[in-house]
Amino acid sequence: MLKNIFRTKPAQPNKGGAVIVVSGLPRSGTSMMMKMLAEGGIPILTDAIRSADDDNPNGYYEFELVKKLPDGQGQWLADAGHKAVKIISALLEHLPAGYHYKIIFMERESHEILASQQKMLANRNEKSAIDDAEMQEQFQKHLAAIKYWLARQPNMEVMYVDYNKMMSGPENYCQAIADFIAIPVDVSKMLAVPNARLYRNRAAKS
Repeated sequence: MLKNIFRTKPAQPNKGGAVIVVSGLPRSGTSMMMKMLAEGGIPILTDAIRSADDDNPNGYYEFELVKKLPDGQGQWLADAGHKAVKIISALLEHLPAGYHYKIIFMERESHEILASQQKMLANRNEKSAIDDAEMQEQFQKHLAAIKYWLARQPNMEVMYVDYNKMMSGPENYCQAIADFIAIPVDVSKMLAVPNARLYRNRAAKS
């Protein structure tokens, strides 16, 4: 049985229903969650500008207009009720206050995120400007700050999903996610998405 994965705040629903936001650090499993929702039957917001590649064989599910939230351009959210959109955690604070959001926040072992990012950079012949220790410290500070902020937003409900545990037991999460978003979904199709063969940057077991 799942415990302590929800943080719920009361909010008035938007016209058309809550906007479903999939969030977390980059490389934390957000694209996989978007695919799970899509397979379950939830309409998703994506422009498919960024195509699938070796780092994300199932696609990125990105929506370019999300990047304009810091500029105050969030008018598209008026038509996003009961739809899912991927928004990295660094941009959550730019979501307009006039809407109700249900946020599925992906959490993953930081060492795995770092390994995944390093592999992505290597595939692009790029290098990080800072070392892993500094990056990990930045992750921790950012997550602490954004969780503190989220807990104080009356228009946001948050479900924290442990990526590592979900990969080993997705059946424990899919129905809980369906209950959280409160929209009928095909749970069996959601269950078929987590793929152990694509779980390539596992945390070392102690």
